[in-house]
Amino acid sequence: MANSLETALYVVATPIGNLEDITLRALNILKNVEYIAAEDTRNTAILLEKYSINTKLVSNHKFSEAKKVDFFINLLKEGNSIALVSDAGTPLISDPGEILVEKVLEEGFKVIPISGANAAITLLSAIPRKKEDFKFIGFIPRNKNQIIQTINENVTENLIFYESPSRLLQTLQIIEEFYPNKKIAIGRELTKKFEEIKIDKIINIINYYKNNTLKGEIVCMLYADKKTVNENLTSEIMKLKKLNLKDKEIAKILSVLFEINKNDIYELCLNIK
Repeated sequence: MANSLETALYVVATPIGNLEDITLRALNILKNVEYIAAEDTRNTAILLEKYSINTKLVSNHKFSEAKKVDFFINLLKEGNSIALVSDAGTPLISDPGEILVEKVLEEGFKVIPISGANAAITLLSAIPRKKEDFKFIGFIPRNKNQIIQTINENVTENLIFYESPSRLLQTLQIIEEFYPNKKIAIGRELTKKFEEIKIDKIINIINYYKNNTLKGEIVCMLYADKKTVNENLTSEIMKLKKLNLKDKEIAKILSVLFEINKNDIYELCLNIK
């Protein structure tokens, strides 16, 4: 080997925005491994250039990961050390790397985590919340039915998810339709020049972003609620669906029991499979 690093796969967290948010240990690893497996070599090259690191880059994005895994395993068998990085933040947290890490462990090599930046934890460190626990689900589903089902199943959780700026307003409008009083925290462009953190009711966040810039990387935390009417309805709907009742029949029954407009219940029925 060309250096003193142990032959292993080093999972290295890199900055989520500000390039100074990287540990000394991470820089040392990136300088001294033989290869860096990068989600996008162009993005990683910017980081390496800033710190005068000349380690060889090899592409390892989600579309090529399965095909490249044997290549990296052979490098380890030859005694090389490898750093795995994503475009930003920590690999395997809504980023590629799971296939490679699993195979490396199967082959008996070490996987060594090099901790650092993560967008979800960065947001959590800057917002108040009454309960310490939270649930992270990566990117929230795109389908309306799946979004509502996800929220229904986690209504009492501090629910953290990623979303793209092009879909954020639509996603928030879907959630607001069924949970109009939900409070949400939005972290946009965290650690960057135009960093923004907003905490408010969903409807106020929607109105804000209809009139303000909505670009960049986004992480959200939907605040936990106590047990709600919608949660009770969801539970009852699922029970009645198991009896093979039609959605209109379910809506009629529950509208009487809960004293809620049957059309609103019917729409909720349509979103629960």
